[in-house]
Amino acid sequence: MCSLAAWVRADDVRAFQERRSGPAELKYLNGLPVLCVEGTPEEMGRQKADLIGDVVGRIIEYPQRLLKQSGHEDRLQKYLEMSKTLGANIPAAHRAEMLAFAERSGVNREMGILGNTLADVYRGSFSCSSLIVEPEKSATGGPLFGRNLDFYTLGLLDHYSLVVVQRPKGKHAFAAVGFPGLFGCLSGINDAGLALAVHEVFLSRDGSPVVNPKGVPYAFCFRRILEECATIEEAERLLRSTERSTMLSLAVCDRRNSLVLEMTPRTVATRRSSDSILACTNHFRTESLAFMPWCNRYRKLIQARKLDQLDVAEVARRMDEVNMGRMTVQTMIFEPVPLKLHLAIGGCPSSALPMKLLELKPLLSPQR
Repeated sequence: MCSLAAWVRADDVRAFQERRSGPAELKYLNGLPVLCVEGTPEEMGRQKADLIGDVVGRIIEYPQRLLKQSGHEDRLQKYLEMSKTLGANIPAAHRAEMLAFAERSGVNREMGILGNTLADVYRGSFSCSSLIVEPEKSATGGPLFGRNLDFYTLGLLDHYSLVVVQRPKGKHAFAAVGFPGLFGCLSGINDAGLALAVHEVFLSRDGSPVVNPKGVPYAFCFRRILEECATIEEAERLLRSTERSTMLSLAVCDRRNSLVLEMTPRTVATRRSSDSILACTNHFRTESLAFMPWCNRYRKLIQARKLDQLDVAEVARRMDEVNMGRMTVQTMIFEPVPLKLHLAIGGCPSSALPMKLLELKPLLSPQR
C-alpha cells in the first residue's frame, strides 16, 4: 500500500488519464476528474472499463487492506460470501453494467462485488455529516446541501475521488461523487435536482438485524432513486417499497424541500427540517428508532438555525467545523435549482481545501 500511495503522489495530482471511448469521456473540468458515460447498461459498463478499468485494477484490493488494518483479515471469506448473497439482489440493469465492465476490463468480478457491497456487510466504515439549508434561509433563494463523506481511505482512496456522470437510456441522468469501480451512489444529484447523501447508523430501537441478506445493497438502492425519482416524496415511496439491507439515514433534497429517511430492514421513519435547517450525522433521531442520539457534530450543525441566511461559503465553513480529520475525504455542496456542485477533494480533511465549481446542467443533458 505504501508504495502505491507514493506512486500516486509522485504521478502529479492527476490520478486519471483523460481519454474517450465512443460517446463517453474522462476529462478534468476546473481541476476535477469527471467521467461521463451514457447508453444501455452494457454500453456504460464497457465505457467505464475503457476509461477507468486500469485505475480500478490498481485499487481493487482495498477491501482486503481495510480488513487487514482493522484486524479482521480472517473474515475475508465470510464477507465474500455475504457480498455474493447481497450481490444477487443488485438491480438487473446495474448487474449487467458491472458484468460488462468486468468482462471488458478483466478486473476480478468477485472482488468487484465485494467492493460494491462492503459498506453493507462491514459496518462502521463510514461516518459522514450533512447540512441542508432550505430556500427560506438560503442566500441563493434555492436549497443548499452540504455534505462531508468520512471514510477510511488508508492513504489511498483520497487520491481517487471521481465525479461520475451517467446518462442511462430511458432514465434520469445523474452525477455521483464516488470512487472508481463504485457502481452505486453514496452522494449524488440528478437532472431533476434531486440530491441525496447516505449516513451509516449503528444502533436502533426497533430490534432490526444489522444486515438483511434479502436486502438490496444500499448504494444501488440510492442509485435507483436518482435514476427513477424527481422529488423527495417519490424517493420515499421507492425506498419504502424496497427491501433494505441495513441501518442508514438518507438525507434527501429536491428543488424545494428536504427530508431525512431513517431506515432499517424493518422500518422507515421520516424527519423534517426545523427553521429551514436539516442536519444529519450517524444517529437515528425519530422517536421509533432513536437510541443514544447525542452527537457533537450534529449539535454544531444545527447551530445554523440561529442565522437568518446562509450562502455557499457559510455552508462550507460549517462543514469544515465538523470534519473528522484524516477520514474526511470528500466535501461537497449541491445546488439543486441551478444544478451546481461545489466539490473539495484530493486530501484530508477535504473540508479544508478550496471548493471547485462544477456546472452539472450541461453534463446531465443528452449528448446524442
